Amino acid sequence: MLEGVRVLDLTNVLAGPFCAYQLALLGAEVIKVETPGTGDLARQLGASPKLSAELMGASFLAQNANKKSVTINLKADEGKVAFRRLVETADVLVENFRPGVMARLGVSYEELKAVSPKLVYCAISGFGQEGPMRAAPAYDQIVQGLSGVMSITGDEESAPLRVGYPVCDSIGGITAAFAIASALVRQGRTGEGAFIDVSMLDSTLATMGWVVSNYLIAGQRPVPMGNDNFTAAPSGAFETADGLLNIAANKQEQFVTLMSLLDRAELVEDPRFAHREERKRNRAALTAEIADSLRTRSAADWETILNAAGVPAGRVLDVPSALDLEQIRSRALVEQLEDFEVLGRPLSLVTAGYRLADQTRRIHSAPPRLGEHTDELLGEVGYSSEEIAELRKVSAI
Repeated sequence: MLEGVRVLDLTNVLAGPFCAYQLALLGAEVIKVETPGTGDLARQLGASPKLSAELMGASFLAQNANKKSVTINLKADEGKVAFRRLVETADVLVENFRPGVMARLGVSYEELKAVSPKLVYCAISGFGQEGPMRAAPAYDQIVQGLSGVMSITGDEESAPLRVGYPVCDSIGGITAAFAIASALVRQGRTGEGAFIDVSMLDSTLATMGWVVSNYLIAGQRPVPMGNDNFTAAPSGAFETADGLLNIAANKQEQFVTLMSLLDRAELVEDPRFAHREERKRNRAALTAEIADSLRTRSAADWETILNAAGVPAGRVLDVPSALDLEQIRSRALVEQLEDFEVLGRPLSLVTAGYRLADQTRRIHSAPPRLGEHTDELLGEVGYSSEEIAELRKVSAI
């Protein structure tokens, strides 16, 4: 869908690289513009010290397939010239420096817009390009805390609690990818570029939906509720004979069916549980009433029985078990690159949460070595081999 679109990816670690990875999965040509010698910090991150020592860290591999890598020193005048030549060929630029860094380097949006008026320039930062916190450093955990996410994660005893993966980085990245794709529609129609200012804090709050609206509209202050769903009861995680099962009996008919399957039909007429609001007020009592019935079978058995009857249910799995689900395998969410030389075995990578009608593979090339495509790309924009050698000599690339 994005074939023919060239993206310059100046980002590091997660939010920006994840954004550009989404564009690469849709066919865009994504070029990582990295600092000579070190590159994206994620090259040194991940659970394998061996890979990190080779600047191919597991964290880097996770969201940099389908990309090329060029190393350019943006602090060198010759590097700036080479970079501007690349910008002339690009449709999109993504960066996640602190606000003001690109301007200090002499490659701000306004300066690059003069080079390429059609350029879609996306700046991802913790707090956005404006406001009193614009210059503050931000990592995922910082934004989790400031957004209120941690305050509603866990229960009364464990909250505030960090979400177990970099949720704010991921939300910031997917927000940026959506905005860029939208700007490309206008670019294709009118030739007009865009400046997109993505704040991880804004993006996270925007996804908190009912938690935020219940406060803004209904005046209800959010509280941590552990594994319970605040919108209904019984809706949450429940003990079975061998583990936790999520049940979401959110509708009245689902509640009635659930009570019948648990042989507790009398609870439907109990005034404590007859209607949604009563069930929410008496959530703990209802859970206690149905606990013994749920412990008579395994989570897998209940999942099958309840889903067949129209009551949404699902086991609580660990990550390896989730990846092993037949549902996940059947949709080819995880793709393999055979004979990945860095590992000496196939490289498995998660792609994206959608499928296109043609069902074609989404990963076509391995994450790049640092600077792997420097000569190729600079040659494309007019540099001779001698000129490229001179750029290396002066540490511009």
